[in-house]
Amino acid sequence: MSALRHPTRPPIGRDTRLCMSLSARPSNFGSRFHNSLYDQLGLDYVYKSFSTKDLPGAIGGIRALGIRGCAISMPFKEAVIPLLDGLEGSARAIDSVNTIVNDDGRLTGYNTDYSAVRALLAQTGIGRDTRFILRGSGGMAKAVAAALRDEGVERGLIVARNADAGPALAATYGYDWAADLPDIADTPPLLINVTPIGMAGGDEDALPFPEAMVAAADIAFDVVAFPVETRFLALAQGLGKRRITGAEVAVLQALEQFVLYTGVTPDAGQIRIAAEAARAA
Repeated sequence: MSALRHPTRPPIGRDTRLCMSLSARPSNFGSRFHNSLYDQLGLDYVYKSFSTKDLPGAIGGIRALGIRGCAISMPFKEAVIPLLDGLEGSARAIDSVNTIVNDDGRLTGYNTDYSAVRALLAQTGIGRDTRFILRGSGGMAKAVAAALRDEGVERGLIVARNADAGPALAATYGYDWAADLPDIADTPPLLINVTPIGMAGGDEDALPFPEAMVAAADIAFDVVAFPVETRFLALAQGLGKRRITGAEVAVLQALEQFVLYTGVTPDAGQIRIAAEAARAA
């Protein structure tokens, strides 16, 4: 990658703008994606991932230190909302934030997961008659459920053991809810994992759906971006299923974040190089 870097990126100094991410399990994906684009475009920015056990303190630091932007991942997408000054667009509609933009101390929450997921659903050809099971009920599950609804998908099942969040999510978007997965005979065409199952740093060998259910479905969608190839996605690939990957979601949503932070839109070649760098993380 070194030969592809733009030679005019300024050295880090007092005018360098910092962007960051907050997650329970930080990865290198966002850092490598954003920093690759800074290099290619010669922008005086740097990006670093963090974890925290003090969310109010971390958000206060963003405001106090003039940090330009912050990506928000599990488990902070809903908890961060009371700490912000305002919400935009889909973040307000689905009550979940994955992006903070700092404008002179005013912190505004966005949700770029929603737009990324909706674009991928459309590209995959998922129509209103496609039934699904979505496993999970957190902030990312809200983004996916909202995208499904707004793409016109009418029939789906939210599977979540949280007896408060699961039914609430299903009711909000007009879907059914169950605490456990249905029988294999009731497998729909689309299976969606919106839980940490399969994520690096946890039980990477676990499957969010039984092998027989994956075999009976047509499309596997895993929002886990690290590792890029989860066991769920690898199984689906081996069975010849269509896939939507967490890495695809991560690239599209990170690109929208990059534009929000910098005001610069990279070209297709620059995005491809940054995505390759991120996926090598």
